[in-house]
Amino acid sequence: MRTSSATTKKTPAAIRLYDDDADHLVSADGAAERVVLLPGGEGRVSRPEDMSERIRIMWGQDLLRDLLDGRYRTVVCGVNDVDNSHGVISQVCDLVSASQWTHQSVTSYSKVFQQSVGTLAGNDKEPYVLKFDLDALLVLAILRPKGRDHFTIHDLGRGFRTVAKMLRDRRDRLPVASVSFLNAKANKLVGADHKEPSFEAVLRTMYDAGFRGDVFTSPGMWRVGHVGVFPSYPFPEGLERMRGGSS
Repeated sequence: MRTSSATTKKTPAAIRLYDDDADHLVSADGAAERVVLLPGGEGRVSRPEDMSERIRIMWGQDLLRDLLDGRYRTVVCGVNDVDNSHGVISQVCDLVSASQWTHQSVTSYSKVFQQSVGTLAGNDKEPYVLKFDLDALLVLAILRPKGRDHFTIHDLGRGFRTVAKMLRDRRDRLPVASVSFLNAKANKLVGADHKEPSFEAVLRTMYDAGFRGDVFTSPGMWRVGHVGVFPSYPFPEGLERMRGGSS
């Protein structure tokens, strides 16, 4: 009896994520809050310098926990001169034990700064970026323009251009993370249509301004499980082709 020399293809072994039978227990099918993460690229980089030319999107990570664990040297967020008690900067100041800042002192400093630049640089354009040194953590806070209860995309772009300059050639300020500025309680972000802009618009604004750090998604973005999301920006070229009608 002759034996066939044809190579038999092996079926890949099923991948298990958890021990025992937990894969069946941790089912996401009926979860109200979830995301569907799509591959962001093929993993190939043509030039070493291209490796840093992206914004990494942190899906599922806890910003405050990562800051306390020392995973970042700098964090970017918003600040205003009225009330920061519900802002990220307030939570950071409360949790960093070495910090002498509180949300009251942050607000007072922001108010004094606003008054100073209003007198000395009245023709200058806002917003400004304030530095708060919390010992092991540096907060770069984009100051909300005076007299407004929100940021605009233009404000964000101008603020992040300043942030990018403050980070350039300063390896002691890296790695850096930023909030997404979406679903904010203290410093809302409003688009030209008076609605909150898309996450893509925010990422594009940060990227065009020169920012290349990590961006943490907001809790509300976990309710879009019907839409695929990517792990980094710029998004794959295929997305633009699909928008143009190509498959």
